[in-house]
Amino acid sequence: MKLLTVTVPCYNSQDYMEKCIKSLLPGGNRVQIVIIDDGSKDATSEIADRYAKEYPHIVTTVHQENGGHGAGINQGIEYAEGRYFKVVDSDDWVSGDYMRFLDTLEQCEKGGGVDLFVTNYYYEHADGKGNRSICYANALPEHKIFDWSETKPFKLHQLLTIHSCTFRTELLRCHTKALPHHVFYEDNLMVYQALPFVKRMFYLNADLYRYYIGREGQSVQRDVMTRRYQHQLIVTQKCFETVHLDEIKDSRQQKYLKHELFMMFGISVLYSRLNKSEEADKNLEKMWEGCYAFDEKWAEHFRKHTPLWFISSPGKAGRNLSSTIYFVANRVVRFN
Repeated sequence: MKLLTVTVPCYNSQDYMEKCIKSLLPGGNRVQIVIIDDGSKDATSEIADRYAKEYPHIVTTVHQENGGHGAGINQGIEYAEGRYFKVVDSDDWVSGDYMRFLDTLEQCEKGGGVDLFVTNYYYEHADGKGNRSICYANALPEHKIFDWSETKPFKLHQLLTIHSCTFRTELLRCHTKALPHHVFYEDNLMVYQALPFVKRMFYLNADLYRYYIGREGQSVQRDVMTRRYQHQLIVTQKCFETVHLDEIKDSRQQKYLKHELFMMFGISVLYSRLNKSEEADKNLEKMWEGCYAFDEKWAEHFRKHTPLWFISSPGKAGRNLSSTIYFVANRVVRFN
């Protein structure tokens, strides 16, 4: 059995996917690379098949009708032969810390295994400005397997994302539902669905994942996210409906899940308000209604008893405040 499966969802990725694949190949026979060709119309399919032919014991290629990023992750989990599972998007890559990551993951497995292996990720901006590491050293212990009781508070910008997370494959298969097709930002749902079932963790303080920002048309560009605000609403509501927070008995685990939801709600509200349309305001209200129907207590908490109350205020004033907060936050973190 392989140690790790890395899924690389690809759609019209011919111009950059080889950098991603080449960064993963040094893992050798410990790693299975599953390249998902999501109905591409360029040379993605041919490139994927070439690597599968050249590295038959490492690379698996799956061709599917276009279903979006989430459909690619679903296929990756289905085809996974590794004990652990990671997603690396085709325009991103892994750093020189890759072999240390694999060695440490292997040692964890010999020590009984973990549910979640966390590494840092690094923003690589196309213009070279604002590059930075998202590091978890202040929140997670190092050099040991630990549980939630040993974690410390996460800072506002510190989220456990697909960039930082490597999950035990069996946990994903047993406890997560298939991701929706043709919905962007759904990788947040994969992570959130898994987190309530995570007990054993390990953190390696290394900038493993290189997260490229600045490709034209990229899903995290501001104009694209503003246009696709409804995708954020869908994913956030699905995350909220994953579990009733009161069912999470570990206080620090619950605290982290609240942190993740707060940020998800914040992103949804901000991009809905940045859309500056009455329709966006109505759809935002529908999201809140759905959340109230699932868990009135916690929906009320997030909407009216956190700073979200300020940016959720109706009309022009709320939209203007949201725009101001967005620009300030992006100058500090530069997330797109």
